[in-house]
Amino acid sequence: MSIRGRLTALSLTGLAALGVVTATAQPASAQPAPESAEVEVYGHRGASGYRPEHTLASYELAAQMGADYIEPDLVPTKDGVLVARHENDITGTTDVAERPEFADRKTTKVIDGTEHTGWFTEDFTLAELKTLRAKERLPEIRQQNTVYDGRYQVPTLQEVIELRDRLSAELGREIGIAPETKHPSYFRSIGLPLEPRLVDQLDGAGLNEPGSKVAVQSFEVGNLQQLNAELEVPLVQLISSSGAPQDFVESGDPRTYQDMVTPKGLRDIAEYADVIGPDTEVILPVDEQGFLTEPTRVVDDAHRAGLQVVPYTVRAENTFLPADFRSSEDPAAYGDAFGFFRALYATGIDGIFSDNPDIAVAARDEG
Repeated sequence: MSIRGRLTALSLTGLAALGVVTATAQPASAQPAPESAEVEVYGHRGASGYRPEHTLASYELAAQMGADYIEPDLVPTKDGVLVARHENDITGTTDVAERPEFADRKTTKVIDGTEHTGWFTEDFTLAELKTLRAKERLPEIRQQNTVYDGRYQVPTLQEVIELRDRLSAELGREIGIAPETKHPSYFRSIGLPLEPRLVDQLDGAGLNEPGSKVAVQSFEVGNLQQLNAELEVPLVQLISSSGAPQDFVESGDPRTYQDMVTPKGLRDIAEYADVIGPDTEVILPVDEQGFLTEPTRVVDDAHRAGLQVVPYTVRAENTFLPADFRSSEDPAAYGDAFGFFRALYATGIDGIFSDNPDIAVAARDEG
């Protein structure tokens, strides 16, 4: 059953007042998800293997290719509007560096402990940002996508929601959205918190209701715990293969992402979230040469904790695939993405993020 379907069932039985799976509602002894449950495909930044990421064209193509969800990463403008960019540093994803009128906006900032030099969304009003045009972030790997450089604006969350509504009507099936809050601690520190704006927009769109096909993501923990009291849709705890949540680092909490995927760590996550979104290497680790090793127990342990598992991110190019599935030494050539999808599906995951949603859907439907 889909994330939406499972949580709707819970809300109908009154097991979760906010429409989410908690450790109380879904105890650690819960059984793993049934093998027959259909894996849901999340168009990662849209269909970013084929169009510049986080553009309306990318999201639309993902839905047309069969994606169940489209994923807008969210950052704010200077005037507080949520827009879809993977990072607030827009140097590599827009033509801002070629715009002389914005030359003086180039600056250096420390974001989540890392120094960045470039142009940042929080230094532009929405009107100014709308004068820019998106471009391919990985031109060396995805040269074919560069033909679309300069054609698309940076979309707002509202525009993504409106696109989602239109596509759902046109395609005859509900398209979900999976917004990710980017750098929440940083934006809170500069007076541009993401969460109130996101809650307001979901409320205004009628999407903050049990059963809404929405899943809100974050690599941090504190903001998801806050959102658990404000949202009635599934929450996704993203988990990197290394390091720790930024809010843990800043508060001195010694826990790492590795600690979070122990059985106890997963039970702790289930107190406030419904899904984990781990790096694929958390499920299928690779050795020093990049070849797959033995699968971990994370999927089974997460299911026992009442959590669904939606790992990120499968991309078709050799440079992003485990060595087992590479077709050549050419980093931009396609490898055996079908093989990698099959290996992931065999672990019992509930969904998958992919830049190539068409391949993800085809691999799923092949069984």
